[in-house]
Amino acid sequence: MNRRIRVLFIRPWNSSFIEQDLNLLKKHFTVRVVDCSGRKIGMASMDIIKGVIWADITFSWFAGVHAARAVLFSRILRKRAIVVTGGYDVANEPSINYGTMRSPKSRSARIVKFVLNHADLILPFSNFGMMEVLKHSRPKRLEVVYCCVDTEKFKPGSGKLNDLVVTVGYIKNDTLQRKGLATFVKSASFLPEMKFVLIGEHSDDAVNYLRSIASPNVTFTGFVPFEKLLEYLQKAKVYVQVSAQEGFGVALAEAMLCECVPVVTDRGAIPEVVGEAGYYVPYGDAKATAAAIKHALGADGKRARERITRNFPLQKREVELVDMVEKFG
Repeated sequence: MNRRIRVLFIRPWNSSFIEQDLNLLKKHFTVRVVDCSGRKIGMASMDIIKGVIWADITFSWFAGVHAARAVLFSRILRKRAIVVTGGYDVANEPSINYGTMRSPKSRSARIVKFVLNHADLILPFSNFGMMEVLKHSRPKRLEVVYCCVDTEKFKPGSGKLNDLVVTVGYIKNDTLQRKGLATFVKSASFLPEMKFVLIGEHSDDAVNYLRSIASPNVTFTGFVPFEKLLEYLQKAKVYVQVSAQEGFGVALAEAMLCECVPVVTDRGAIPEVVGEAGYYVPYGDAKATAAAIKHALGADGKRARERITRNFPLQKREVELVDMVEKFG
């Protein structure tokens, strides 16, 4: 591996999947990080300029203002720019009020288009994400590199509880529809003998609405540390992801690695992740979701783990990202 390639890693915020990429690249290259979370773009721009001067290549997560700065300065200084995309930045989902591209003539949308059209390489993290990119631009080069998950970190436990159903997601007003959280909570009323657990931090008053529609068999954990999350996934028989849109579905893949049987919608990239290893339901249909959960109780979660292990192991993303950086660096 070429350790001399210098990579400027630019992130708009921190998350587990962004941190995962950072750690993968650090194993093979010299990496400097510009963290734009909570910073005014003018202050971050100075660090990006200095970083581009230093770097051979820039690597930005999501096609926002931070990535536009990296792409612009890379063009001026004759450096290469890679951008990972496929989420809110390229989405256009007016029915759930989601996506930068809902207003294609807005400043934010024009920034996204600049990034997509002028970066040297765009890396969507699913085929669905690639199609979203192509609706708005014609990139110089476009390669799908799937999000992947750690098959050793997420693994089965000692046994499943046949009455435990879980989902994971931040609880806030703009995720109630997008992540299908309200549907998950409503479906619990059709299966009163089962335990439904919604795992995720509460960042606004949305949880009050969910509690108001919840039957007694629904629990809201709030934030839980990784060890507790893993315990829930290892014990749960069924994992529910009835989203209106997903660019990939990292939490879904992690649950499948723990041999949870997935009950999902066919929206976004979810079918790419689940394949034939789960049960599909119409979006927003709580009764159908409950019926699928009941069927899923009789299924074997080993198929779910096998699918993720075969198609989305972390080593696969590492090999592909390193190959891309070496080609462009």
